[in-house]
Amino acid sequence: MLRRCLEMLAPALAAPGSVVVDATLGLGGHSEALLTSFPSARLVAVDRDPAALELAGKRLAPFGDRATLVHAVYDEIPDVLARLGIPKVQGVLFDLGVSSMQLDEAGRGFAYAQDAPLDMRMDQSTGISAAEVLNTYPAGELVRILRTYGEEKFARKIVEAVVRERQKEPFTTSARLVELIRAALPQAAKRTGGNPAKRTFQALRIEVNGELAVLERAIPAAVGALAVGGRIAVLSYHSLEDRLVKQVFAAGAASTAPPGLPVVPEQYQPRLKLLTRGAELPTAEEVAENRRAAPARLRGAERIREDPA
Repeated sequence: MLRRCLEMLAPALAAPGSVVVDATLGLGGHSEALLTSFPSARLVAVDRDPAALELAGKRLAPFGDRATLVHAVYDEIPDVLARLGIPKVQGVLFDLGVSSMQLDEAGRGFAYAQDAPLDMRMDQSTGISAAEVLNTYPAGELVRILRTYGEEKFARKIVEAVVRERQKEPFTTSARLVELIRAALPQAAKRTGGNPAKRTFQALRIEVNGELAVLERAIPAAVGALAVGGRIAVLSYHSLEDRLVKQVFAAGAASTAPPGLPVVPEQYQPRLKLLTRGAELPTAEEVAENRRAAPARLRGAERIREDPA
């Protein structure tokens, strides 16, 4: 959905001196497209993964000082912009979830289709791994994580099996976890919905990286960094992310006036205008070209008013 993201951001990035933030740099594909499509814009791109920053840096080197790459988590965008002396920006792009590089690099443990160490940290220099979560969290906490972050109906069955197995030997690799999940689920549950491990892996990844807590801070912070006329586009890949983005955008697009006022004062007027009716979905052609695009949901908004003083 890159082309649609560029179209959505275009009205805000045409003017010379505009600044756009790529909140999820990854391998730099979106950043490269932004710099190419908007030749008068400056890019600030952040990523928590040092390996991604190194690879994207090489890709974006031809753009010189138009691109500034920063090692940070995307809820730190206000601090990053403050350090760079940028008061407001004209565009922000989020492409949430795990990057293709992280999925494809076997040693990271994100993918359930190949055996690897159970790590799942986007920044491997900090935090706890998925193996540590599985081996040390109380059973009740693991059930909560699988239900909340993975929307896994059989969370309790899976966790009971995990607790039995970790007492025999701690978990270290993804293949053993996938095998355990297959054995724990009822036959009927394994016949539909793709790989039965995908919900558990999603839940562990979100927990390890604190993704929803970070996103809950990051979207309002990004909206706050937008100048009037600035635009934000967010690609999410599961319902928990999309719901959070929807709530922030809807709140910004609503009047905060007490009910019954005959005239709504300026300070109560909406500060956002929604650019999508609901969430936009990828086309069949996009999904055929890249199956990982299938769950993508795009929402956008434009900043139409400053916050009240």
